[in-house]
Amino acid sequence: MPITQGVSAVSVGIIGGVPMLDLCYEEDVTADTDMNIVCTADGNFVEVQGTAEGKPFDRALLNSLLDLGTSGCSELAKLQQIALS
Repeated sequence: MPITQGVSAVSVGIIGGVPMLDLCYEEDVTADTDMNIVCTADGNFVEVQGTAEGKPFDRALLNSLLDLGTSGCSELAKLQQIALS
């Protein structure tokens, strides 16, 4: 199937107990939890890949990271659309 809409990807993670969007390398290697999220422009998931680097994380934290990641992907989708108009 051909891609018929934009696709964007972000990283999210927990740094010192705080959910953060778009981790740089230094943040990623020190994250308690890190995750990659890829979404279509309409907000559906293409990929979700996450790892607890130390202690396991709970469902509430997973939901928080998914919300943060989809928010970042949504913003990227808007910017992509502006760039292509």
